Amino acid sequence: MKCQQCDAQAVFHITELEGGAVREIHLCDDHARVYLNQAESGGGGETPKGGGLVGPLGVGQTAAELSQLDQRACPMCGITFFEFRNQGRLGCPHDYVEFERELEPLIANIHGATEHTGRRPSRLPVSPAGGTGQALPEDTAELTAAIGLRRSLKEAIAAERYEDAREHRDAIRALEERWLAPRRKAEDRPS
Repeated sequence: MKCQQCDAQAVFHITELEGGAVREIHLCDDHARVYLNQAESGGGGETPKGGGLVGPLGVGQTAAELSQLDQRACPMCGITFFEFRNQGRLGCPHDYVEFERELEPLIANIHGATEHTGRRPSRLPVSPAGGTGQALPEDTAELTAAIGLRRSLKEAIAAERYEDAREHRDAIRALEERWLAPRRKAEDRPS
């Protein structure tokens, strides 16, 4: 693919979101440098201050800022942003909240939107054995709470704080019982 400004080979492929519309820009190394410098300085031709890096996480972020972002971890599942970037997978639903600012441009680029449209899975899925599966809560906050409780349970056991572990276990069981109550009611109904 050729640069949109000259006949050189395009090595930078930039996707910008402008008012909900996606715009793709293909530039050679020289024109990309000029374009990115103008984008950062608001139209001037200056180089980024502080030795800024140009990358998918933002124009002009310094190595220190990127390093700090990579070390940021989800308080629920413990996954760091560095692990997410290497694996391409998040650890729990809370990661969407924890890393919202960094994930939103990625999601918009991949899916073309940041809000779900379309069908949702039913909350009482059918298992391969023919019965209904485990009911899931509508709100991801309960799922996130359960993940956090499981993590706290493991930490309490590792630290030999068995009273705390018992409390976490009981809280997990209470959540699961609340989730399974609709399933049990559905199974108890006569056909």
